[in-house]
Amino acid sequence: MITNRLKQLWAEGKPTINGWCSIGNPFTAEIMAAQGYDSVSIDVQHGALDYTSVLPMLQAMRASGVVTMARVPWLEPGVIMKILDAGAYGIICPMVNTAEQAAEFVSYVRYPPLGQRSFGPTRAAYSAGANYAAEANGEILAFAMIETGQGMSNLEAIAATSGLDGIYVGPADLALSLSSGRLTPGFDREEPEMIERLREIIAVCKKHGIRGALHCGTAEYAARAIGWGFNMTTVSGDSRLLAAAATASVSKFRALVGGNAAKVTGGGY
Repeated sequence: MITNRLKQLWAEGKPTINGWCSIGNPFTAEIMAAQGYDSVSIDVQHGALDYTSVLPMLQAMRASGVVTMARVPWLEPGVIMKILDAGAYGIICPMVNTAEQAAEFVSYVRYPPLGQRSFGPTRAAYSAGANYAAEANGEILAFAMIETGQGMSNLEAIAATSGLDGIYVGPADLALSLSSGRLTPGFDREEPEMIERLREIIAVCKKHGIRGALHCGTAEYAARAIGWGFNMTTVSGDSRLLAAAATASVSKFRALVGGNAAKVTGGGY
């Protein structure tokens, strides 16, 4: 089986950068995968896509050699196993609030005797290489998302879950939950209480020998998070990057022409 490069990089003490795909399109995914990310994750939870988009997106990204992962919609065995069978090398599971849920999640990612994943790697048997059945348990990543007050209360127990590879922090939901709606959702939190929570999470991850990942809006904030000890950061995503680049291009044009673009007369339609 092709080895998981993220695990190799972390074992060497190197941080990794994760790309994010919310647009259900294989060409968009292929473009993202070619930009130098260590991994690219498909957002099946909030992205504008479903399984019929996931499979061709995974196929499109294969040529780049990037590690492919996916955030599933919820803690549900069918979709987790199906996306793994499609060839994903890691699963990010949202709203994991208890140690019991974390253990349940891990069981869906691992084959027996370490879990209860059903065997049928339809595409993974080809895309991941030979001996998938024997080696998948050691290569596939399982990230539980901590993004609620309940999850924070059970952080130690969740992090101690056998077979869990890491904790992925969703700062938008976490801020909303911990503040009882006082804070608006968003990335790159600057509130002292939020930074304290982020530092607490990575400290607990290190204590239990697992990886910490954080969803960020900018490269600058991601670099700060790496400095705090996070092993992986996601920086923005396809839809946000497209919008930002388009806005910058239009703004530059408006500034250069001073708002006096040539008046268009007539037309072909």
